[in-house]
Amino acid sequence: MKAKNLCLDWLDRGGLRPTRQRLALAWLLIGDGRDRHVSAESLFAASASRGQKVSLATVYNTLHAFCDAGLVQEVVVEGGKSYFDTRMDNHPHFFWEDTGELMDAPAEQLEIKKLPRLPHGASLSRVDVVIRVKRTL
Repeated sequence: MKAKNLCLDWLDRGGLRPTRQRLALAWLLIGDGRDRHVSAESLFAASASRGQKVSLATVYNTLHAFCDAGLVQEVVVEGGKSYFDTRMDNHPHFFWEDTGELMDAPAEQLEIKKLPRLPHGASLSRVDVVIRVKRTL
């Protein structure tokens, strides 16, 4: 019951109506209180393994609704490959090229000294840092 209330509060904070699908996916994302990085495909698989009937299109649409509501952030690692991060502060990521895993990198160790001048009429939204790594033997 506690996790359900957590999910209801989370959806309410984003101004989203608590549909069956949103609650089910919210529980998978934040039900245990841990931050996670998921792809739409991995969330779809997790949902299916729990016997929940949610289409892949619904998972994509719901994750984008969560993004628009400010509940998760999208991290694009390759052309069409995105992960959705439940941790909302600004922080860098490691992307393991050999496994496709995305994980948080220590923000306190990142130092950005200078950014290019922004185009006229633009304001900085955020800076995404994805550090691509691979395992060595």
